[in-house]
Amino acid sequence: MVLLTWIAEVAAEPLVLEPADRRVEWETNTWSLSTADEDRSSLSVAVVVAAFERTAAAIRERIRDLGFPGVATFYVWHDEQAGQLRCSTGSVPPDALPFSGTYVASDDLGPVVEGFLADSEPGSMAWSDLDDVQSVSVKTGTEPEIMPLGVWVASVGASR
Repeated sequence: MVLLTWIAEVAAEPLVLEPADRRVEWETNTWSLSTADEDRSSLSVAVVVAAFERTAAAIRERIRDLGFPGVATFYVWHDEQAGQLRCSTGSVPPDALPFSGTYVASDDLGPVVEGFLADSEPGSMAWSDLDDVQSVSVKTGTEPEIMPLGVWVASVGASR
């Protein structure tokens, strides 16, 4: 269960909370996690969720010990294109996470983990799913619907 070990290790990795330099936060505090197929099939959603919840609690404790006075959020999402779970910590509220696209923040990590564990071919996409925006809009007469990214958020800062 290497994935569970990696999730736990995130709590002890370098942590930078620098509201004036979000790029440094992102580069230092963002982790990509994956697992072998045999591990993926043997893991349960509940076990992976519990591992992330323990990591969030440990990060919350670290931030408290650092005396950081501001808001901070630990968040997890499933990067379907890479076939990975990703997580990060930033000195931002849940409604200001540094994603370029639309996302939906939630306090329910289950669907994010479930999508990752159910991904039978992580990091691969069917050619049929790669229609370009122009061809979809020509075929349907409408713009394609872009599903927002589901992101689990946990408050880990002093300001809540």
